[in-house]
Amino acid sequence: MPIQRISSGSAFEKLAGFSRAVVDDRYVHVSGTTGFDYAAMTIADDVVEQAHQAFRNISHALSKAGCTLDHVVRVRCYLADRADFEKVAPIMGQYLGRARPANTTVVAQLVDARMKIEIEVTARGA
Repeated sequence: MPIQRISSGSAFEKLAGFSRAVVDDRYVHVSGTTGFDYAAMTIADDVVEQAHQAFRNISHALSKAGCTLDHVVRVRCYLADRADFEKVAPIMGQYLGRARPANTTVVAQLVDARMKIEIEVTARGA
């Protein structure tokens, strides 16, 4: 099966030479996704809104691969501030509660100071 590459149209993808998602056999690998609204190229100041936007971006990429968040088997969440975990954990549960994927959450400095969260997922398609 050929590899399918999915783009969100983000300038970041072109600049850094990556795809928002790559479909490889039955797996969909979604790149680290932030809270940027790629249509407007804006990002909210609030980590909660950034988390919701990141999941909207991830959902959109997964839909292009014929999947939903219910197909996610692995999630990695990167937070710029450990204090934000309590705010973000319920949001993760809201979007991933049915899938219950394996999860790792890391506190790390992100590449843009406006970014408070970055989420990457792996989904298993049909």
